[in-house]
Amino acid sequence: MEFLKAFLFGGFICLIAQILLDKTKLSSGRILVFYVCIGCILGGMGIYKHLVDLFGAGATTPLTGFGYNLAKGVIEEVDKIGAFGIVTGGLRAAAGGLSVAVITSFICAIIFEPKEK
Repeated sequence: MEFLKAFLFGGFICLIAQILLDKTKLSSGRILVFYVCIGCILGGMGIYKHLVDLFGAGATTPLTGFGYNLAKGVIEEVDKIGAFGIVTGGLRAAAGGLSVAVITSFICAIIFEPKEK
């Protein structure tokens, strides 16, 4: 049942993004930023934690989960070290995911030959 809930919630997030792409003039980059900001806002308000508890990986994997992870890191660091945690918390919480993204992007750039449009 966990897999089904995760699939449905992640699919719902993707469905909303596809509708925004098809029905508005928003670019994919703007929708990406919108999703990260929504996850960050809901995470800061404590709402997104309930979604994570209910839907598991379906809520943590999409872009909204990245925003939630940033907010959660900032909150934890502010509790530990004070106001300086605002700067360091998000980066510390998301460092693993960002490192994997940068490294795999670099490897793909080496392996594949880019083509101009």
